Amino acid sequence: MEEDVLDMPMDQLAKTYVRIRDERVRLKSEFDEKDSQLKEQMTVLEEEMLNACNKIKADSIRTAHGTIIRSIKSRYWTNDWSSMYKFIKDNDAFALLEKRIHQSNMKEFLHENSDLYPAGLNVENEYTIVVRRSK
Repeated sequence: MEEDVLDMPMDQLAKTYVRIRDERVRLKSEFDEKDSQLKEQMTVLEEEMLNACNKIKADSIRTAHGTIIRSIKSRYWTNDWSSMYKFIKDNDAFALLEKRIHQSNMKEFLHENSDLYPAGLNVENEYTIVVRRSK
């Protein structure tokens, strides 16, 4: 069975893989450029609509083509993580954090602490392929 795998045209597979990857990069770059231009146009229009809402003190304006809604978007962050962690711990407010694990930090922690393993931790390992371009 192993001999059959080695008979495959690996050079041709790598060549085709690199060609497809390059084409994806080209298409993504083309899309990103066009998308950026459209986003800029939308930003100009959003500023005009916000100015109009502010001028007439309206939270919404109904038009034939859609309702313009002015809303408040809030973002929260901290420059003092030590204090934030203490606040969260002291107030049992762990729901203030997003529920995800920093992948490389967990991998490093488990490597350095092989005797410690958090209950409920799931690990998924899989083989992947990387193709480096020939020089």
